Amino acid sequence: MAKYIYKARDLTGKIVSDIIEAASQREAIEKLKSLRYVVVDVKEAKEKSAGSIIKKLLPFGKKVKSMDVTLFSRQLATLISSGVPLVQGLSILEEQIESPQFKKVIKSLRTDIESGISISEAMKKHPDVFSELYIGMVHAGEIGGILDQVLDRLASYLEASEELKSKIKGAMTYPILVTLVAVGAATIMLTVVVPRFAAMFADMGAKLPTPTLILIKVSNFIKKYILFFVAGAVAFYVVFRKIYKSVPSVRLKVDTQLLRLPVIGDVVKKTAIAKFTRTLGTLVKSGVPILQAMETVAKTAGNKLIEKSILEAKDSVREGERIAEPLKKKLDVFPPMVVQMISVGEETGQLDTMLFKIADFYDREVSNAVEALTGMIEPLIIVFLGLVVGGMVVAMYLPMFEISSAIGG
Repeated sequence: MAKYIYKARDLTGKIVSDIIEAASQREAIEKLKSLRYVVVDVKEAKEKSAGSIIKKLLPFGKKVKSMDVTLFSRQLATLISSGVPLVQGLSILEEQIESPQFKKVIKSLRTDIESGISISEAMKKHPDVFSELYIGMVHAGEIGGILDQVLDRLASYLEASEELKSKIKGAMTYPILVTLVAVGAATIMLTVVVPRFAAMFADMGAKLPTPTLILIKVSNFIKKYILFFVAGAVAFYVVFRKIYKSVPSVRLKVDTQLLRLPVIGDVVKKTAIAKFTRTLGTLVKSGVPILQAMETVAKTAGNKLIEKSILEAKDSVREGERIAEPLKKKLDVFPPMVVQMISVGEETGQLDTMLFKIADFYDREVSNAVEALTGMIEPLIIVFLGLVVGGMVVAMYLPMFEISSAIGG
């Protein structure tokens, strides 16, 4: 029997949280109801192994690709719109999918649906594959009887998101490669080349100029402590990543400062706005209630400050205000043009259309901003490479010039 973590309200109104054993989530809920509890949340308790902890900390591992989910959405939408039953459609896709991980997920979905669970509930068991946004839209499609349309919109949304990511990755690939080459070249020179020159100078007994002495000292220091530097960098990354994800206050401070950075902050903000407007537009068009849509959008914003601003706006909307009204108070996050276009969309009843127009505009803005950032970074990296590597070469050859001059004299 599986273990489930539950949160429920007892007869006194007090919230209780504990673990219960049951054959399924439905059975766990029934057991809690028999105890006269009002169930708030029930989810399966997953055992944490050393391997799973490492996978969470490190940014690699076998995952279902976003492109596979996009293709799955598009194909399932086509099958459903053609009159193929959902379970049969999943069976067809299960045979066609090449990814072993995704094949297991689809098989699990099919099994759960056959046992009487809705597809959105079945998808909740695979949060690493289906995001909260995805599940929320599928749920809205089930209720509205337009699951095929919603899946098709999801595929379009995922394609647009992937295209934006690809543009950013493509533009940043060259600067990153050049940086890695520069750091690698400097490290090799300091740990391999410079020590050999230092030994040669020591055998010659020549008096070394100051730049060469400094370079040798730096080389000795790095050669002695390079493993500590690497281990410290890895440890810092792992700890910072863990704290950033688990401590909201730290994440809010980091994300706030990130938006204030010159050039980079502009790219981050425009990317977040493009994602916010496209996601909200997709949810609204799919029939998701506006409050639920805003909450989902906030959780998928990718920036804690923007998430906080959206949630505050959601609270204002709950009290009767339009979306544009609370966003006007957040002009440091949402530019006036975005607020005005949302306001026009609300007044004309074309909010989803206007949100998509904003998203398209900011997609182009992100592309331009990334190109500008790349154009600024590339010459800086080249100058850095020239100064560091060139400086080391000059420092190593200075003693030879002096020795040659002395011999010539």
